[in-house]
Amino acid sequence: MSSSSSSRSPPGPSVSVPRAPPGHTPDYTSDDEDDDGLDLTSNELLNEDPWGNEAVGVEANGVTSKRTTKPSKPSFASRFLSSPLAGLQAVTSNTGPGQQDTKDAAGLDWYVEGPGRRVGYDNLTAIDWIYEYSKERTRVQHLTANAPGLVGQLKLLVDASQIWWVLVATGIAVGGIAAGIDVASDWLGDLKTGVCSNVESGGRVYLNKVFCCWGEEGLAECKDWNSWSSMMGVRSAGGGYIIEYIAFVLLSVLFAAAASLLVTRFSPYAKQSGIPEIKTVLGGFVIRHFLGAWTLSIKAVGLCLAVASGMWLGKEGPLVHVACCCANLFMKLSSAINTNEAKKRETLSAAAASGISVAFGAPIGGVLFSLEQLSYYFPDKTMWASFVCAMVAAVTLQAFDPFRTGKLVLFQVTYHSGWHAFELLPFMVIGVLGGLYGGLFIKLNMRIAAFRASGRNPFQGRPVLEVVAVALATALISYPITFLRAQSSELVEYLFAECTDIPADDLGLCKLGIANTGVILILLISSVIGFLLASLTFGLQIPAGILLPSMAVGALFGRSVGLLVEVAQRNHPTSIVFAACEPDIPCVTPGTYAVIGAAAALAGATRMTVSIVVIMFELTGALSYVLPIMVAVMLAKWTGDGIHKRGIYEAWIHLNGYPFLDNKDDTPIPDVPIAQLMTRIDDLFCITAAGHSIASLQTLLQQHRFRGFPVITSLQSPTLLGYISRTELTYALASAVSPKGRALSENAEVYLMHAPLADPTTTLDLRPWMDQTPITLSALSTLMLTNDMFQKLGLRYIVFVERGELRGLMTKKDLWIVLNNGEVAVTGQGTGVLREHHDEEQEDERGLLGEEHEERG
Repeated sequence: MSSSSSSRSPPGPSVSVPRAPPGHTPDYTSDDEDDDGLDLTSNELLNEDPWGNEAVGVEANGVTSKRTTKPSKPSFASRFLSSPLAGLQAVTSNTGPGQQDTKDAAGLDWYVEGPGRRVGYDNLTAIDWIYEYSKERTRVQHLTANAPGLVGQLKLLVDASQIWWVLVATGIAVGGIAAGIDVASDWLGDLKTGVCSNVESGGRVYLNKVFCCWGEEGLAECKDWNSWSSMMGVRSAGGGYIIEYIAFVLLSVLFAAAASLLVTRFSPYAKQSGIPEIKTVLGGFVIRHFLGAWTLSIKAVGLCLAVASGMWLGKEGPLVHVACCCANLFMKLSSAINTNEAKKRETLSAAAASGISVAFGAPIGGVLFSLEQLSYYFPDKTMWASFVCAMVAAVTLQAFDPFRTGKLVLFQVTYHSGWHAFELLPFMVIGVLGGLYGGLFIKLNMRIAAFRASGRNPFQGRPVLEVVAVALATALISYPITFLRAQSSELVEYLFAECTDIPADDLGLCKLGIANTGVILILLISSVIGFLLASLTFGLQIPAGILLPSMAVGALFGRSVGLLVEVAQRNHPTSIVFAACEPDIPCVTPGTYAVIGAAAALAGATRMTVSIVVIMFELTGALSYVLPIMVAVMLAKWTGDGIHKRGIYEAWIHLNGYPFLDNKDDTPIPDVPIAQLMTRIDDLFCITAAGHSIASLQTLLQQHRFRGFPVITSLQSPTLLGYISRTELTYALASAVSPKGRALSENAEVYLMHAPLADPTTTLDLRPWMDQTPITLSALSTLMLTNDMFQKLGLRYIVFVERGELRGLMTKKDLWIVLNNGEVAVTGQGTGVLREHHDEEQEDERGLLGEEHEERG
């Protein structure tokens, strides 16, 4: 019978079918060690964290398990907080004395009621959502049934409170880290232009420009802040400009190179924003080390350096990654959450809100960002949890008050006049411009990313050198233009403000007091340069977000449109268009156009709507401009969708080949019969329920690299009995023949169905390791129905049957290939070509995230 490579696997490229640890942790002694003598008990294996230390790694020729840390003895607190099923006592059943069934006093039986035995998830594999929630329901039911008296009620209370202290601790940690990043990045960024050094007072080099000149009207009147030219004693204007230019460029390149070196040498997962990977993880994918402590450390330090370099990047996306890393570390202290992958992802969804909360000072916007952009599954309880985490993070950041403003709002503005009806037209124009920016930015950024991956890239294999080149170009271009020389956050703050509220116009935005074509031209040129530099920067091997650069570009062209309207109104005050304007009173506020432009650019790049409106309101406090912002965001999304169907994060998910099926995607699905696309039974390698020995199955695993196998009664009558993954099968066979396990002979018979006449002491029953109730559909189903099942239920594979007999199989990976590569045009019966012609070995070597790196820590 022919076979299909990785066709039995759960969703995702090069995925296997390992499953998460069960809610019940059976206490059988046979599986303490495998045949390699590895000191890895079943409890340790089943409780392994897929985002922490290394766990089980399964290869074709057997089990090659390892862990980097030794298991520690359970503490008193861990015993009290542990899963109520962890201590169930095993009783001998039909599996034999070495591999026992697990029953508690109430008669809970693995074969009948429990979700089965599972091996921990491998790296780059998908989780089993249905199994995880089934496991959690079983755990909670058992905890409730075995909690009499005051002690039992206390255990219930402690169990229910675990997620809350995890979220509170996460919020506090994220708020503290964000405050530290703000202080460090501002100081390093100001260091490029000078240093706080008062000779008389001994110098205060630890202060940034704002605190060094605290209380002064402007930089010109600040005596303590000294530029590098004055520090070197250069008196001439030309010589001073050259010295400051060189210092600016050198320090910019130095900071960027240091950030890139940290990422490439110590933690490759700390690169870029991390949001595409977070979306994939929340969708049910496992990426080890991506949320580890080492990644958190490198991301935080690298982000300080990257922001200070002055490159066109932001810290908002990376702060979401930082928040999820913090939550993952705290979840390790909670057994109820750490042993359930579905609950982990609910907690991560809530924690992600705190990242946006501290990045913008917008806790409600953070909750909506997690709901609209990140989360795959977002029930009401997760929204409440997100609210709590975002609130705690915002309160913590305000308590630290790194900017000494006493305010949470990052760019608070006060506009002295409202908007008029005639301004709706320029607001709509800004919305269209924001959509054009977003669509063109994504297209250009994707082309640049494709060029980087091609052989024509001169920096191929030298990512640090590429970062240095981009940082050098950015610094050389930015310094001569005052708008680009400033940090992105400083630039956005200036563009949002009214001229009357800018006491020291260091950027020259309002130096003439009135709008003029020179300022408008510089703003437009700056927006185009920012667009090009942001497209070039996003995707480098450096911590980098895209939200603040998009806001800066939008604010630049938005302010320019506002100045144009102001010029038109001043030159034609009696026009009927401006009839609503009162004489001798400013009628047009250009700063509001910058706010609307920033919102439109964000919507064009990310395709978010509601969360952007709320974030901009919380960011500026401009409540009266919510309606114009909504209009601009709506038009920006429509325009962006017309240019490129995906947002920037979805585009990167597709570019990297992550197995992510967006359940919010409303793209029409062709009504194609699934029989044309599924892998038929003739192309599947199935395992019959009987007639096997341990040796024959081990030979099967050595000869074939399939990730799983449908189980049928016989080849003549292929009634579906279930599905067993390669990982579970490998582990069960290795445990059975291990001298410290059951020590069975390799010729021992193996059964995957009920065999009442079999001797349980000399045979192996694999039913506990098998998924006996896989999700099935009729072989007459359509692609549309299959897609809905995958998206709504988070499935890894679907088995197609006809009157109970196996007809075919489709995995999440197959569906992803169909939807993204246009394979729906296949005619005739399914042949399995989607997987037959896929080189699995090459895919395994490459991995979904490129070359795998061993991380420290």
